[in-house]
Amino acid sequence: MATTKSTSSYGEASIRVLKGLEPVKQRPGMYTRTDNPLHIIQEVIDNAADEALAGFGKRIAVIQHTDGSVTVDDDGRGIPYGLHPEEQVPVVEIVFTRLHAGGKFDKGSGGAYSFSGGLHGVGVSVTNALSKRLNVTVWREGQCAALAFSGGDVIEPVTVRKASGGERKHGTSVRAWPDAKYFESAELPKNELVHLLRSKAVLMPGVTVTLTIEKTGEVQTWAYKGGLRDYLMQTLNAEPLIPLFEGEQYADGSESENFAEGEGVAWCVAFTDEGSPMRESYVNLIPTVAGGTHESGLKDGLFGAVKGFIDMHSLLPKGVKLMPDDVFSRASFVLSAKVLDPQFQGQIKERLNSRDALRLVSIYVKPALELWLNQHVDYGKKLAELVIKQAQTRLRASQKVEKRKGSGVAVLPGKLTDCESRDLLHNELFLVEGDSAGGSAKMGRNKETQAVLPLRGKVLNSWEVERDRLFANNEIHDMAVAIGVDPHGPNDSPDMSGLRYGKVCILSDADVDGSHIQVLLLTLFFRHFPKLIEAGNIYVAKPPLFRVDAPARGKKPAAKIYALDEGELAATLDKLRKEGARDNSWSISRFKGLGEMNPEQLWETTLNPDTRRLLQVAYGQLNFGDTEISMNKLMGKGEAQARRDLMELRGDEVEVDV
Repeated sequence: MATTKSTSSYGEASIRVLKGLEPVKQRPGMYTRTDNPLHIIQEVIDNAADEALAGFGKRIAVIQHTDGSVTVDDDGRGIPYGLHPEEQVPVVEIVFTRLHAGGKFDKGSGGAYSFSGGLHGVGVSVTNALSKRLNVTVWREGQCAALAFSGGDVIEPVTVRKASGGERKHGTSVRAWPDAKYFESAELPKNELVHLLRSKAVLMPGVTVTLTIEKTGEVQTWAYKGGLRDYLMQTLNAEPLIPLFEGEQYADGSESENFAEGEGVAWCVAFTDEGSPMRESYVNLIPTVAGGTHESGLKDGLFGAVKGFIDMHSLLPKGVKLMPDDVFSRASFVLSAKVLDPQFQGQIKERLNSRDALRLVSIYVKPALELWLNQHVDYGKKLAELVIKQAQTRLRASQKVEKRKGSGVAVLPGKLTDCESRDLLHNELFLVEGDSAGGSAKMGRNKETQAVLPLRGKVLNSWEVERDRLFANNEIHDMAVAIGVDPHGPNDSPDMSGLRYGKVCILSDADVDGSHIQVLLLTLFFRHFPKLIEAGNIYVAKPPLFRVDAPARGKKPAAKIYALDEGELAATLDKLRKEGARDNSWSISRFKGLGEMNPEQLWETTLNPDTRRLLQVAYGQLNFGDTEISMNKLMGKGEAQARRDLMELRGDEVEVDV
């Protein structure tokens, strides 16, 4: 009997290892924005700014050439061009051709940069990989070195000559020709480029930043002496209600502060009664357009000080309870944090994730505002009036929603531990695996806005359950009653006015069983509550699997570091080694389940809105119909063969998205 050879084989030779800069070219979207080349040019600008931040440069010049290339020129120390002691390759070549190579990993007194925006060591190597050509010229120690690349490969090796008399003594010039095939548009958005350069000048008083447009001959120069105050006043679109609140403070390295020397924050805040707030934040001069933990620290500090002032002067009307957003919603600010080892969300560094940054900013801002308010009591009372008015407006909106609800409300399930607030904007329901984890969540939560509903055992696979039989299952019945929305289909128009929580969060263990429960709950919501997914109400919480108790190393104090999975654990240990920690000087704990976490740990890692990881559930690139077909293959009782085929065909492509 003849056998047909499979057209696709899977063996040792099927595994392809991407080398050098190939991963960047294959998946540029993992390393940079692909709508236009601004971010790869920003990587070069950030390097020049890091030199100025370290105190070695006073000038950054950017030239936009008529041929589409961009030059970034600085008067810093110049990138070293000698041979690397281990690699035996010119250092400047390594910087532009190797991922995870740079001068910003070694922090502290022995490193080239104590404070920098560079973290991943991926920056300018990505610029190089996605450029048709890239020229680098370095002036250093009386010499001038030059080399050129194409698509990330060296095409003109390093040549070194003696600098002529008229040349500068130190600095770096990089000219890049972005490759249009990697970007939706080859044009640099001028407004965003101007904003980026202007912000660098604002955050570095004494540094001059210029932009030259070769095509028009236009030259723009920025040099701010007034720093954050001048910048905020120029960009505000409404008159401040009270004088600007500004300040800056940095750690002196003493053990009592528990921060590294030089870490700290500068801020300028304006409170306005109208107009949309203007908000900009930076970490080591990197714009964090999506905010992060440093903004959360500012929010926490402002709220703590204002609430303390209102309580001290007994200004709060009866029945009104303040929330942080009542203060923050009318605040415009420019915030510039210095963090020794910033952790960003993704390579494009749009959001700061460092947990320590929240405490760093809050601990400096709160006492400064408390002192200011008590020195200017009249202004403090004006601000209190604004904040109380915001709280009353929020409460009125919440009460309107309550009035629309019918009087025949179902009795809430007994095991639901509800929150106090009725404000959908802030309310969250956590569906927690197991009673023990539910107990920790109840004690660790924010009672004002977070509710907990423990689930016992595995949830029913509801993919093929008829809708009128769903309530025969107690767990599903309790979830529906707690959420306040009845089961429905994709084409139904359910009554959403009964919705009791803005976020419904699936919280299960970080193991295989927890993932199974997560899938079963997602199946329930997709099949029988699709409008909650469409409205963006369903979320998945990501608790950590490991805790590392790290020793003190250099300027970094001893700390507890949480890792989501084994990959993140390996990266954490690698980072500790680079910071000077000896092997096995740390201890690693593995959480068998959420029930093993004490309430404080669960709050810090999974419940605290400022430090947790919470993923919103959406359909992604697929529409509802395609998603339904895929879900049927995964969850249908008669689809075992389809699941087997799917695993055999696509098993090697599975990626874990964290």
